[in-house]
Amino acid sequence: QVHVVESGGGLVQAGGSLRLSCAASGNIFSINAMGWHRQVPGKQRELVATITSSGRTNYADSVKGRFIISRSNARNTMYLQMNSLKAEDTAVYYCVTMFADGTGYWGQGTQVTVSS
Repeated sequence: QVHVVESGGGLVQAGGSLRLSCAASGNIFSINAMGWHRQVPGKQRELVATITSSGRTNYADSVKGRFIISRSNARNTMYLQMNSLKAEDTAVYYCVTMFADGTGYWGQGTQVTVSS
């Protein structure tokens, strides 16, 4: 079992920055990748960024050049540095840990609100 907790959300003005954190605990030794997704009411959850155990990153086109995903040396903590935030970045952001067998564990989400 893996427990995932996000933190760092909040209210920020457009053009500002926020840093989200995700901590995974439990049976974390076989984590293959970690990622951030986001969701607004009435829409499907969408991928924001992912990072593999080897450090390879992938970003949605909408956040490229503005967001940076990273992991700690212990590899059980992940971050999302969000810069130049826009109103359309407003969403609940979810962390997911992914294993080689395809299973994933999600956190409960953290709200990010960008005021224009």
